[in-house]
Amino acid sequence: MAGRIRQADVDEVKARVNIADVIGERVALKPAGVGSMKGLCPFHDERSPSFNVRPQVGYYHCFGCGESGDVYSFLRAMDHVSFTEAVERMAARVGYTLHYEDGGAAPETSGRSRLYAANAAAAEYFRTQLMSPEAETGRRFLGDRGFDAGAAAHFGVGYAPKGWSHLLDHLSAQKFTREELLQAGLVSQGQRGVYDRFRGRLVWPIRDITGQVIGFGARKLYDDDQGPKYLNTPETPLYKKTQVLYGLDLAKRDISRSHRVVVVEGYTDVMACHLAGVTTAIASCGTAFGSDHITVLRRVMGDDSSSGEVVFTFDPDAAGQKAALRAFADEKRFAAQTYVAVAPEGLDPCDLRLQRGDGAVRSLMETKAPMFEFVIDQRLKDFNLSSVEGRAGALNAAAPIVADIRDPALRPGYVRVLARRLGLDIPEVQAAVERAARGADRAEKRDAQRGAEPAPVAVSVTMASLPHTRDVALERGAMMAFLQYGHRIEPDLFLRALQTPFGHPALEAVRSSLASTDLSQPGWAVTAVEAVREPFRSLAAELLTAEFPARTEEGAVASANDLARGLLVRELQREKDELLRGIQRVPAESEEGRRLRLRLRELDADRQRLVVG
Repeated sequence: MAGRIRQADVDEVKARVNIADVIGERVALKPAGVGSMKGLCPFHDERSPSFNVRPQVGYYHCFGCGESGDVYSFLRAMDHVSFTEAVERMAARVGYTLHYEDGGAAPETSGRSRLYAANAAAAEYFRTQLMSPEAETGRRFLGDRGFDAGAAAHFGVGYAPKGWSHLLDHLSAQKFTREELLQAGLVSQGQRGVYDRFRGRLVWPIRDITGQVIGFGARKLYDDDQGPKYLNTPETPLYKKTQVLYGLDLAKRDISRSHRVVVVEGYTDVMACHLAGVTTAIASCGTAFGSDHITVLRRVMGDDSSSGEVVFTFDPDAAGQKAALRAFADEKRFAAQTYVAVAPEGLDPCDLRLQRGDGAVRSLMETKAPMFEFVIDQRLKDFNLSSVEGRAGALNAAAPIVADIRDPALRPGYVRVLARRLGLDIPEVQAAVERAARGADRAEKRDAQRGAEPAPVAVSVTMASLPHTRDVALERGAMMAFLQYGHRIEPDLFLRALQTPFGHPALEAVRSSLASTDLSQPGWAVTAVEAVREPFRSLAAELLTAEFPARTEEGAVASANDLARGLLVRELQREKDELLRGIQRVPAESEEGRRLRLRLRELDADRQRLVVG
């Protein structure tokens, strides 16, 4: 049993890891001032980015929900791993060998790490089995759909052989226990014991956004297979189907760059899109596309404006139309504009590519229709628009859709669209839409009143809540400078300014913590922030991660030095004011009077040096 990881190793790994790279695998980060990055918070749902990352100090903080920490706390919160697992994962990432307090290096033996390892081993086993003679049916299935060996290798497609224990035996020989394999969802428990979950099927590895295998999707190949057409990994500590998107690990970079995503319905559709050049395609896994999927995608897209695009591809049959309406119900959660693309003759992207080529798949994405227009048409198709009663019923059914459009610039256009579809006057349709909007508002208010409970009063000090005075502005700016650029401030100036008491109690709590921190140790800024007493710790995290008001690194360093001098000049002026009041109370030629005048000259000289410096 390994002991604790050496603290020196913990610090060294953290110093070698770029926290922005780790967080950037899950959240689209954009530059936000000198040395700072910003994106949508992964810990709560938001429309405007308030999640700041400062790579230089290895720290993040959300100005919306208050979550903050280093790379280890981020992994623990996002992946629910232990501290040891977080350190081990980052050490593996940077190729660093950890040492433990009992003196030796130790392998990863913690629970989630073992599940990741078991899934990775299973993926490799399935991949090699695709080349076996038994897998000819699987290879033919892929070939018939236009996928060669290179495509299969790119997506990691494999084959699970027939039989009850091939994978079980293989992984058992690699020292994985039956309990671990059950927990990973790779085997199932029956009355006669444990057996392989996937048998005689093509298998697609499902990876999380960081590229680690967390589960599998398996397609039936043989007529004697009594199971469903597609069988997925069950819910496990790693695999949560409402949060998993197939292909996101491959698509995330292009999604983040283009702010565009294409949502398709299956594994082969994702493959077809990517091979045709639509490299932002993803699919949900064994469940309908829902609000949790939207949350994941918005963070990757950096979906904080209406400039992005989400294109859904649905089959035109009843099931596809139902899926479109479900997506519409959640569409309001996207800031991006949403569209629906339906291929000619109801072909899915895989069949479209097979029958008409890569260009047809690319063209499909350009012939998209706005989601609102598509849903309006779906609502209207059940009504006889040639009759007065049919048009009235259709107007009542479709008006709430237009009323739901949050963009005030779009709503008038869709009022006109609906009026054209129904053959009605625009004012009549506008009135119906306004009635629907008022009804929705009343319903929301009733729901809010029904569920309203007295909210606990939380004591919270933030940068925004600080008083707008000159002294507080100086202290706030100085603390941002100290935490973010203290290592670049002139050493004597920094240490002297750091000992200057602050007037505002919250800022004084942060200053006091920093002043008592060993500045010779790596990560001293983070150490100081985490040592700040409540309820001021969140303020300290904000000061560490907030956008520093400078255009360049050199400008930030110059400003940091100026803020330190400004604190000292203010302190000298305070002392000078006290001395001037004291001089008025003693005889001019007394010993005390001469001492006070001498101190005044020293203060003026000191101030002059600071101002000139």
